[in-house]
Amino acid sequence: MKFSDNLIEQKSFDFALQIIEGYKQMRDQKEFVLSKQLLRSGTSIGANVQEAQAAFSKKDFAAKMSISSKEAREVRYWLLLIKYSDLVNLKTDKLLKEADDLINILTAIVKSSQHKA
Repeated sequence: MKFSDNLIEQKSFDFALQIIEGYKQMRDQKEFVLSKQLLRSGTSIGANVQEAQAAFSKKDFAAKMSISSKEAREVRYWLLLIKYSDLVNLKTDKLLKEADDLINILTAIVKSSQHKA
């Protein structure tokens, strides 16, 4: 689905959809704790990117993007726990790659916006 012409908006939206699908798979396997953590942090990335688009200053923009970066790192942590715990059967490699891509993009945005602020 085309959400935005903005790369980070589109990637974070697409990632959230993938996280929602993973959440549903985990719930079907009766995993309720890690799945909820993954859902919250995985969908929060894009929500904070959206908030950053309405920032009232460059400093506010950098802060919101920084939160998105932190959420992406949290998602990566939950995905690694899911992968190595064998708690559920969920293919995490693609999600981990997407999380790393988001982390890299968001880190670059934060660094760039902090220099401009």
